[in-house]
Amino acid sequence: MKRALITGITGQDASYLSEELLEKGYEVYGLMRRKSKVDYGNVGHLIKDIKMIYGDMSDLVSLVSAMKISMADEVYNLAAQSFVATSWDTPVGTAEINAIGVTNMLEAIRLINKECRFYQASTSEMFGKVQSVPQNEDTPFYPRSPYGVAKLYGHWITKNYRESFDMYACSGILFNHESERRGYEFVTRKITNAAALIKYGKMDKVELGNLSAKRDWGHAKDYVHAMWLMLQQDTPDDYVISTGETREVRDFVNIAFDMAGMPLTWEGSGLDEKAYDKNGVERVCVNPDFFRPAEVELLLGDSSKAQEKLGWKREISFEELVRRMVENDIEIVASNL
Repeated sequence: MKRALITGITGQDASYLSEELLEKGYEVYGLMRRKSKVDYGNVGHLIKDIKMIYGDMSDLVSLVSAMKISMADEVYNLAAQSFVATSWDTPVGTAEINAIGVTNMLEAIRLINKECRFYQASTSEMFGKVQSVPQNEDTPFYPRSPYGVAKLYGHWITKNYRESFDMYACSGILFNHESERRGYEFVTRKITNAAALIKYGKMDKVELGNLSAKRDWGHAKDYVHAMWLMLQQDTPDDYVISTGETREVRDFVNIAFDMAGMPLTWEGSGLDEKAYDKNGVERVCVNPDFFRPAEVELLLGDSSKAQEKLGWKREISFEELVRRMVENDIEIVASNL
């Protein structure tokens, strides 16, 4: 029986990864920070199957202890301050978790079990102001947020430990991946939740930022499978995971509201752009406060390397992703009426 240690165990990705690993017969350990109120987040339904270990990415001693307790064969580092907007408010804290925390985890592995395989959750935000389209493993990085900069450190320190200490350490450069378990602060979940609330008269309209920003969106369940595949190869390497399709935030809004039975009509442009329902009621508008200090306008990934070498492919389409999120939020809102 293989043992896996997953950091950031309460998050979206960790919940889907935990389910997959448990189905494969793994013994799963989850690293979580101690809080005054215990919150298992997205893995509450798996709490009887996962062995929890208290620790913190900024505390090397706790990570060494976690390695000793779990004796993990594989470590999936999914812990992060994962909200890009917040990284401007807490740039130092973001760096401590997303950058130095990676080094701490790698050091813990090196000290306790250098044969343990390590996965680092890198991100398409490292490409930022993109230097070429589409982006692949050889595209130069140009991060445009403290989040992207910190993640780039984590990406490079992983590569450095691989090359310096002959460790099996790899990074998945994952493009945007969402699901019905996504946090409400993320724009995709904000949109689908708003569609559900507006449908039942619990909200009048939703305010959004840059509607023209383009993203490559997939489903988290598909993407965590790629994480597992990366650690099953003979040699470690880095891989872009993406759909190869890009859509504007505006497209996501249109499909979500359509699926909620509220097709929209758009008027205006730029900061004055608004969307109305069939009765002429304003339902979506732009709020400049939600724009980033440095915008990332376009992300589009080329995952051909992962498809060829890992045999990975996405199973859930963009439309199916949005449908699942909308139906989930409609169900949640309806149950609380």
